[in-house]
Amino acid sequence: MKTDIEIAQEAVLEPIGKVAAGLGIPEEELELYGRYKAKLSEAYLGSIRNNPQGKLILVTAINPTPAGEGKTTTTVGLGQAFGRLGKKAVIALREPSLGPCFGIKGGASGGGYAQVVPMEELNLHFTGDFHAVTSANNLLAALLDNHIQQGNALRIDPRQIVWKRCMDMNDRALRNIVVGLGGKADGVVREDHFVITVASEIMAILCLADDMEDLKRRLSRIVAAYDYDGKPVTAGDLKAVGAMAALLKDAMKPNLIQTLEHTPAIVHGGPFANIAHGCNSVRATKAALKMADYVITEAGFGADLGAEKFFDIKCRMAGLKPDAAVLVATVRALKYNGGVAKADLGQENLPALKRGIANLEKHMENLQRFGVPVVVTLNAFVTDTEAETEFVRSFCEERGCAFALSRVWEKGGEGGIALAETVLKTLAEKPSGYRPLYEEQLPLREKIGVIARQIYGADGVDYSAAAEKQLRKLEELGFGELPVCMAKTQYSLSDDPGLLGRPSGFTIHVREVYVSAGAGFVVALTGTVMTMPGLSKNPAAYGIDVDGDGKITGLF
Repeated sequence: MKTDIEIAQEAVLEPIGKVAAGLGIPEEELELYGRYKAKLSEAYLGSIRNNPQGKLILVTAINPTPAGEGKTTTTVGLGQAFGRLGKKAVIALREPSLGPCFGIKGGASGGGYAQVVPMEELNLHFTGDFHAVTSANNLLAALLDNHIQQGNALRIDPRQIVWKRCMDMNDRALRNIVVGLGGKADGVVREDHFVITVASEIMAILCLADDMEDLKRRLSRIVAAYDYDGKPVTAGDLKAVGAMAALLKDAMKPNLIQTLEHTPAIVHGGPFANIAHGCNSVRATKAALKMADYVITEAGFGADLGAEKFFDIKCRMAGLKPDAAVLVATVRALKYNGGVAKADLGQENLPALKRGIANLEKHMENLQRFGVPVVVTLNAFVTDTEAETEFVRSFCEERGCAFALSRVWEKGGEGGIALAETVLKTLAEKPSGYRPLYEEQLPLREKIGVIARQIYGADGVDYSAAAEKQLRKLEELGFGELPVCMAKTQYSLSDDPGLLGRPSGFTIHVREVYVSAGAGFVVALTGTVMTMPGLSKNPAAYGIDVDGDGKITGLF
């Protein structure tokens, strides 16, 4: 059986100008990064603003398991299937982070015969957007420390610096560090921290900004520290905005690539959904909606994280109204949720499937809370039995959700035609009544409580003493009406990664709360989730190599 990278490397790609021409994009409106990647020009983005708007389809999933779900694979395959049906469709995805690529998760370009390409370039440096975010983030950190060194006119309290440095790599040793060691000229000694680039507020801002002016407004609002009176010190106060915006100028432009079947794919931005808001850029989604009749996008991890933030943060801020949601699961993952060991998932086990399907049921209920019609798809494996598949089909249809099998990993777009036809039928017959989960006017504590109880199924929320104090301060400073971005483990509906299925009788534990004022949301850290991941004992990096001809191996 061929690996994903082997399939991708054997593909015959079309020049990106030809892919763009299929959408009516003139070649002079492309900023080329080689033959197969391009950024869309600002002039082109402006020229399509008054075009008719297509339908927006979100692809999300159950909580991830070691058995695999295939959310990105399904997204790509569904887009390819729309193309085979003669529909004008565009896929809108996030860019992969280097951290997972060299860690456990691997890349994020899909799999099998449902991939976006060039796979290696996408998963590594791509067009440099993440490097630009990293540089802008760390420029603000450098200007802040330099301001303190040069006399501290803003009276920044070194004990209340909240801006962290970042890098796009899993490196646990950088979570807690000390800077300024050495002589007097080397800065003020203080504790500092790193987050992974995808958790940087700059990444969130890039993905939520409408244009350069909006980007600069958002950058100026970033709270980097507090002064000795407890008042916020912003990036605007530190005179950092213009230089940060200059670093982000090209990163603001969406990237155009293609699938294995030459379906256009706009890939832009990449916040994680467990520690950030988990959606590709607003600019990319809005552009895609003006370029195609159907836009298939995805949100990170399970529907309790990515989809909730897509609906409550991205759609709310951008004025987007999604038309349908596709919920991805596998028989194997559902049996894993039902207590089956990974080694035994290939054997038929209806009792375990009946236990584990409670996880799927909760995500179905959650999506229905947002008023969006739901299509459930099983990403099929050869070990799935007819009895298992039919049990899931009946379970979904009894609960008002359409159902379709997906075989896109094996067959590409052809394997997604049944799913595409089911989505099209749902779009035609079930109008969306999209609505956010909560009103922005609710106090922060109540918004957190609504998400914890209604989406996670918790009995309630408890707060550390530090979180209690932070909540009070943020509301006093006027941030109380912002939406909430929950940072939580992706592996469970709870904040305990070991609680599979549909846990009950648990409490969500909030240990820290802080504002991302530029992004426009408040972040609540729960459980033990980290904003700087670490590497495993045997990271994927061990298996990655490049030969003398420049051919990369080991990416997945």
